[in-house]
Amino acid sequence: MRRVSEVTVIIPCMNEAGSLPGVLGRIPDGYHVVVVDNNSTDDTAEVARAHGATVVGETVPGYGSAVHTGVLAAETEVICVLDGDGSMDPQDLTHLVAALEGADLAVGRRAAGHSPLHARIGNAGLSLRLRTKYKLPVHDLGAIRAVRRQALLDLNVTDRRSGYPLQLLVLASKAGWKVVERDVSYSPRTAGTSKVSGSFKGTVVAVRDFWKVL
Repeated sequence: MRRVSEVTVIIPCMNEAGSLPGVLGRIPDGYHVVVVDNNSTDDTAEVARAHGATVVGETVPGYGSAVHTGVLAAETEVICVLDGDGSMDPQDLTHLVAALEGADLAVGRRAAGHSPLHARIGNAGLSLRLRTKYKLPVHDLGAIRAVRRQALLDLNVTDRRSGYPLQLLVLASKAGWKVVERDVSYSPRTAGTSKVSGSFKGTVVAVRDFWKVL
């Protein structure tokens, strides 16, 4: 069993002050937390610090930019990535970290039903592409995963927008990584509005970024 002191949780955030207290309160005991503030206009950074997280800023907009900044800031062997909107239970990270004992990358498969229909359709189509073309056993592009930090840096994921999770999976397949998927809980976000699935336009932009990767 991996020591918890070897794990950092990276939470990319833009305007998640309302949901962060609940998320940070559910982080597994002993895990380090790095919140990456990606141009928030609310109190995201202050709330994160008040709840014990290390906060780093990233001014270049984009999910991939925020995640990469968090990876560089982390100092542990293993890192996890989790959204800060309260839709997923941070306690599920322990199952993903444990899965790394026999895998290179562990990703979460969110329970269905809470995302808008257009987001679920886009996610299903892209996941099918990953299973058929890249032979990856995944059914979700969800933003919850565990991986070894140095291996991730060596993989050289360059996408700095919404396509980051997809490019990570494609490059992992090409590198011969063993990728495993574990079920995780999924609920409506606890505050704020999603930047991707919260609007049809946001989903279209994300899917466009995804298909550019493919």
